[in-house]
Amino acid sequence: MADPVSLARTPEPPYWAVIFTSRRTDGDRGYAAMAERMERLAAEQPGYLGIESVRDADGVGITVSYWASEDAVRAWKANAEHRIAQETGRREWYAEYTIRVARVERVYGRAPGRAGTAATATPRSR
Repeated sequence: MADPVSLARTPEPPYWAVIFTSRRTDGDRGYAAMAERMERLAAEQPGYLGIESVRDADGVGITVSYWASEDAVRAWKANAEHRIAQETGRREWYAEYTIRVARVERVYGRAPGRAGTAATATPRSR
């Protein structure tokens, strides 16, 4: 059985989500080590809020990173070490990928520690 995915603990909206959907090429070629390094590096960046990531047996993966601001998203994209990983990914690790950047306006669901609460909603107006 696969390890369970930890759900990110994010603050009340608004905040930003970067959704990275990809299909891996065959073989590792340093991918696992770089993915671990990028997760640790992202967590050190100002405005980082959390990450959720899954990959299936066919190599399709979805990683969502959460950020406090659009400026934090831009800074992460421009990080020198992250740029090296991006280029290596385009060249070696990903057969295809899509990146979506979105502002999170509402959050609802079920979370541990909310006794007697099946869901919470956080609507926000602009």
